[in-house]
Amino acid sequence: MLHSLRLVNFRCFESLAVEVPATGVVLVGDNAQGKTSILEALCVLVRLHSPRTRRLATLVRRGGDGFGVAGDPWQQERQVRYTREGVVLKVDAEARVSQGAYLDDGGLVVWMGNEDLDLIRGPGEQRRRYLDFLGTQLDADYRRAWSRYRRALRAKNLLLKDGRPRDAEMVAYEDILVASGTLLMESRTRLVAELAPLAAAAQRLISGRDEILTLHYLPASGPDLREAMLQARDRESRLRQAVVGPHRDDLGLRLHGMPAGEFASEGQLRTLALALKLAQGKLLEQRAGKPPIYLMDDIFGELDPGRRNALMNHLPATAQKWITTTHLDWLRDTPAVEGIARFRVADGKVSR
Repeated sequence: MLHSLRLVNFRCFESLAVEVPATGVVLVGDNAQGKTSILEALCVLVRLHSPRTRRLATLVRRGGDGFGVAGDPWQQERQVRYTREGVVLKVDAEARVSQGAYLDDGGLVVWMGNEDLDLIRGPGEQRRRYLDFLGTQLDADYRRAWSRYRRALRAKNLLLKDGRPRDAEMVAYEDILVASGTLLMESRTRLVAELAPLAAAAQRLISGRDEILTLHYLPASGPDLREAMLQARDRESRLRQAVVGPHRDDLGLRLHGMPAGEFASEGQLRTLALALKLAQGKLLEQRAGKPPIYLMDDIFGELDPGRRNALMNHLPATAQKWITTTHLDWLRDTPAVEGIARFRVADGKVSR
């Protein structure tokens, strides 16, 4: 999937070039050595997205004026260069004029990390990001609607904070919000319907028990977004912010019919988070006809051997796996990982 990854002034790396086998790699090292940053760089290269920050400027190495990431995912030479002047994107040495054009024929990734527990017990924003990261990979229309909705929402909130009557401008932005937001709601409804059986199957497999997981899409505005905005107009004027729309949606998770975030045990929380990410990967593979790259950030040390092996056995055999860890003790109980190459990360360098 990706043979070569190269970085310049990215996070703690002044420069780095690493080549990995098709099966993937286990990156081992102490904390704060750059293991997660390597996974993050791969995610930026493939999807122009970091699971750790929304601002590309924060990825620049201290003292640098930009960063570069390059590699060959799915036999395409891709380059992402960021400076204060903007982002330069290339595929096979040809410039792509927009992020959308870069992503249209890009690859797919699934990120797994300990922060995934927030998918279950955290605020709705975490679950919306889970749906959006999937939707923007699967559907260019979703990606465009998501971008337009966010821009129009920022503009509407600025008008509301201004406090002066600007009805014509407000209506113009709300028209964009309704059109883009309705598409998002319809797409999320379909996504959750497709994810639900995949997540339920993964939950049973990873837990080793007949645990019944159900997913429900919870639109904050109800079925009619325009009507919801009209009804919320006075409240939004008082609060000076938009209070209805897909930016307030949620994904309901229930285990045996009970809210998972309130009643699941610590072990069940970890299993639920894994099940959601495995469902994400399975749906990406079904829709795209190829498995994504799996980026697994320091999750195995927190799992018991049964869950670790169930997870690895559930992943597609042909998928590339990038795994970070601070130690290799757990490998003795996880035969499914034995064939994956092991690299050490220390002091900004990577060695076999």
